[in-house]
Amino acid sequence: MKPRILITDKIHNRAIEEAKKFADVTLDFGISPKDLIKKIPDYDALIVRSATKVTEDVIKAGNLKIIGRAGVGLDNIDVDAAKKRGIKIVNSPEASTISVAELVFGSLIALMRKIIHAHHSMKEGKWERSRFEGNELYGKTLGIVGFGRIGKEVAMRARVFGMNVLAYDPHITEEDCREFNIKYCMELDDLIKDSDVITLHVPLTKETKNLINEERLKLMKESAVLVNIARGGIVNEDSLYRALKENKIKGAVLDVFESEPPEGSPLLSLNNVVLTPHLGASTEEAQINAGMVVVEKIRNFFRDR
Repeated sequence: MKPRILITDKIHNRAIEEAKKFADVTLDFGISPKDLIKKIPDYDALIVRSATKVTEDVIKAGNLKIIGRAGVGLDNIDVDAAKKRGIKIVNSPEASTISVAELVFGSLIALMRKIIHAHHSMKEGKWERSRFEGNELYGKTLGIVGFGRIGKEVAMRARVFGMNVLAYDPHITEEDCREFNIKYCMELDDLIKDSDVITLHVPLTKETKNLINEERLKLMKESAVLVNIARGGIVNEDSLYRALKENKIKGAVLDVFESEPPEGSPLLSLNNVVLTPHLGASTEEAQINAGMVVVEKIRNFFRDR
């Protein structure tokens, strides 16, 4: 008998068709929490993205064997409730690795070379070459905070740009960095002091909440740039705003925010920032991979039972 899969958030059609090869698949995008509780007892597996909230009530109401999150985080799933009922949880953090790493440099170059302001100036019919003098990445020092999948991809690209690279991560060793021809930093504060660009690639946890705070922003060079394409909340936005407003640091790239969308945030008023609406995984390739990876993990789960 085929497993029954309920998909409640939009994933790529290629992934849906792949799921249909081994399971009976039902699509119900945008289902209400009340209707999900009523419907969930009929299914063995549930696939969601970020919209559907897989609460304890949903988990208790069903007979799920596995929950798949087509994406990185598990913020919208009650992981403890699932574990208590023996429900396996899978996700696809590897799917967006390249997309996030590329966005780091796309956004960083846009900031360093003032591309966005120059573009708008040109659209207004102006020709202001002298106004938009920028800076190269070559020869600059990039500090990577968090040296997992994405951090490693960022390091490889930084080396191609001719950057010097530092890495801080309490879970790595000097040997891990040596493999990538980069320097290992034992202390985060040392990395912050020595970097021209600091890019964050850590999850949001109790330990990383406000990791970049007023004290650490004061350690940065006035010519330095901060990049956060990880999670909102890792950077204290009030402190960052003050540092940017007072030119204590050169600029910032932000793809994530404490509150999304960041309505009313004073960061929106600044000129020394590049802001994007959580686009880290927003490429066609990453969207395909997010669905395909989680479907494959669910297929393997039922195959091995």
